[in-house]
Amino acid sequence: MSESQTATLYRWDDMPVEELKPGLGRRLITGDRMMIAHVYLDQGSVVPWHSHDNEQLTYVLKGVLHFELGSADSPQEVLVHEGEVLVIPSNLPHQAVAVEDTLDVDIFCPPRADWLDGTDAYIRKT
Repeated sequence: MSESQTATLYRWDDMPVEELKPGLGRRLITGDRMMIAHVYLDQGSVVPWHSHDNEQLTYVLKGVLHFELGSADSPQEVLVHEGEVLVIPSNLPHQAVAVEDTLDVDIFCPPRADWLDGTDAYIRKT
């Protein structure tokens, strides 16, 4: 059996939390063609405007996220509550603000290379 055909079991509690800036952290699990992340946001924490080629699903497990999508001049605004999923298409500019302390699950396809190699400076700014 080749390495790519071996299943791997992970426990979120065993994965280290990467502190990106005060009030914002994440845990990552990645496969060859997709990535899943737990993102921890304190109330008021901001994920600044950005876009990426990766398709994204954001599933809020706890809390509320306020998204602005599209143009910063005239954005589409969406509140994503506990139990809801937002689908963000490839290359759609967006930002998010935690309305409450929030835990969300982000799924990316393909995996976010910038998250894996640490070149995601946009999210690390305080």
